[in-house]
Amino acid sequence: MSWKLDETVQTSAGTVAVGRVGSGPALVLVHGWPWSSFSWHRIIPDLAIRFRVHWYDMPGYGQSDKSAEHRTSLDVQGQVFTEMLAHWGLEQPIVIAHDMGGATTLRAHLLHGCDFHRYVLMNVVAMRPWGSEFFDHVGRHVEAFLGLPPHIHKAVVEAYIKGAIVNDFDSGDFEKLVEPWLSEEGRGSFYRQFAQADETYTAEIEPVFGNVRCPVKIIWGEDDPWIPLERGKALHALIPRASFETLPGVGHLPQLEAPDLVLGRQNALS
Repeated sequence: MSWKLDETVQTSAGTVAVGRVGSGPALVLVHGWPWSSFSWHRIIPDLAIRFRVHWYDMPGYGQSDKSAEHRTSLDVQGQVFTEMLAHWGLEQPIVIAHDMGGATTLRAHLLHGCDFHRYVLMNVVAMRPWGSEFFDHVGRHVEAFLGLPPHIHKAVVEAYIKGAIVNDFDSGDFEKLVEPWLSEEGRGSFYRQFAQADETYTAEIEPVFGNVRCPVKIIWGEDDPWIPLERGKALHALIPRASFETLPGVGHLPQLEAPDLVLGRQNALS
């Protein structure tokens, strides 16, 4: 497996776990909620043939710092992504973002001045409204959920993740997605993400989506149960120079549900 986290970086939101592999033009993979950089592991080997691929676990996620002393909301994630590009010395990388990685990288690009060579937005959180009734409910009652017994908490995490997926994939991959949230530290971070979710951080950038300064490709799993296809089309309307492609029969997690389809859409990057 090419995916690994063999480096740590100190950021304004704590210690971040980092990996990179391959040679060629710089490409950065940015995950979302409630995932981690592991979600990219099936497409990294192919990408690494043509690119120097970089990835990291966002603060509060995966193997990165999950301390309660650091906020990990979208404003923080946008700043940390900016810090990661500076750490790697990347001035105009190709960026592929998924889920809340979309809002994270859009904030870095539109508010913090990060420039990208090319940009892929895949089933991203970028526009209001986002979240669900359950998402809002947990955010209002975090303390109650923090008190759940471990086995019930695990069942909540598993059910939540399954709700994003429409195609079966390797059970070991599923377990790796769940695992970071099962420790005591992970459990606290899992519920804090609900509490810190704030549409203000996408509202700030929605009016300037037309100012994106690089070629953009929007890719959308057509059967996404979390962020419907219509939301992808609405995003495309606000970035009119972007191209827009769909992945038939695919849910919210294309890089694990249909990695070959995702790789097939990356040919335009080189």
